[in-house]
Amino acid sequence: MAAELSAHHRRLAQRKREAIITAATELFLDRGYDGTSLARIAEAAGVSKSTLFKQFPTKAALFEAIVAESWQRDADDDAARPRTGDLRSGLTAIGRRYADLVGRPGMAALFRIVIAELPRFPELGRMQFQLGKLPYFTSVQQYLEAEHEAGNAEVPDAESAANQFLGMIANYVLWPRMLLTDWNPAASDITDAVDEAVRTMLARYAPDRRPDPKPEA
Repeated sequence: MAAELSAHHRRLAQRKREAIITAATELFLDRGYDGTSLARIAEAAGVSKSTLFKQFPTKAALFEAIVAESWQRDADDDAARPRTGDLRSGLTAIGRRYADLVGRPGMAALFRIVIAELPRFPELGRMQFQLGKLPYFTSVQQYLEAEHEAGNAEVPDAESAANQFLGMIANYVLWPRMLLTDWNPAASDITDAVDEAVRTMLARYAPDRRPDPKPEA
C-alpha cells in the first residue's frame, strides 16, 4: 500500500510539474520572461504557489527545466543513440528524431522566448545553448567520431560535419517557422528533407563515395 501511495504521489507531482512548465512556456511567450511572475504561473497551472516554489524557487530554475525537457525529450529512445556500423541508418535515425524535435511548436516557442528576451536577459541564451543545443550537438558529433574510428565513415572534422547535418534539417524544419506562422510542412516533405540531408552526408563522408572529379587542365 505504501508503495502504491508513493507511486501515486510521484505521478501527481509529475503532472503538476508538466502543468507548470506548460503554463510558464505560454506565459513567457505571451507576456515575456520579465513580465511573468511565478505567482501568475502558479495560477495558470492550477497549483499553489508553495507547490511551484518547492519545485522551482526562481524563474531561472523554471526556464532551465523548460530548456532541458525540450531538448532531452525521448533522450532514452534507441534512435537517439544509433549503433555504429551503418552510416545511412544511423544518420537517418538521428535526422528523423532531430526533425521531430525541432519541428514541435514548443521548440519554436522556446527559441522565440530566448530571442525576444536576449537583450535584457542574455543568460537565457546561454541556458538554451549550454543545456539544450550543445549537449544534443555533442551527441551527434560523438556518433560521427565513432563511425570514423570504426572505419565506417571518413569524417576528419566531426564537429563541422555535425553542424552541416543538423543545419540542413533545421533550415527546413525550424527556421522558417520562426518567421512564417503558417509554416507547417507535410510529414512526407520533412522525411524527404531528412533523406536528402542523409544523401548529402553520404556523398561527402561515406568511405566508398566516388572521388571528386579532377578539374580540367
